[in-house]
Amino acid sequence: MKALALVCSLKPSPAASSSALIAQQVLDKMAERGVTGELVRVVDHDVKPGVEADMGDGDAWPEIRRKIAAADILLLSTPTWVGHMSSVAQRVLERLDAELPETDDEGRPGMFGKVAVTAVVGNEDGAHKITADLFQALNDTGFTVPAQGGTYWNGEAMKGGDYNDLDETPDAVESTNSTVARNAVHLAKLLKEKQYPAS
Repeated sequence: MKALALVCSLKPSPAASSSALIAQQVLDKMAERGVTGELVRVVDHDVKPGVEADMGDGDAWPEIRRKIAAADILLLSTPTWVGHMSSVAQRVLERLDAELPETDDEGRPGMFGKVAVTAVVGNEDGAHKITADLFQALNDTGFTVPAQGGTYWNGEAMKGGDYNDLDETPDAVESTNSTVARNAVHLAKLLKEKQYPAS
């Protein structure tokens, strides 16, 4: 089984990224269950604005789209900016909109049978709202979200500090990362064995 983490940090590589860190932690938990993971920092690629599968010359989305198609699990990880998901995460959702008319040989949406989970970090509140927005958009696109399919960390409001500055992962986040990974892998295996009915 394969998992793809799309990290929607505003920081290009090789800058340290809390969104990348928490995504890698979840991928590591999935790896313990036999899942091969790949992490892509979206801002490192020229993903054009738009709602088509390919926005033309120089658009990096088609290659990312191929990676999504090859994965059983999609992890979308974003920082919190002014109480919202990053603009990079919003762009990913906009580009995923092109998947709505795409169907398999039996007429099912192309993302049916794929699992999606989320990770949100920030030093302000907003993780629950961002998670809800991500869940809705991913579900609309055809992904299936497992029980407790989102993990997050929020630092103290109006103070600095990032997730990747912590000396160790808080117990609650560690536990939630494990739950997200465990439930995502379980659900992906079930859907791989028995796809949604076409009619």
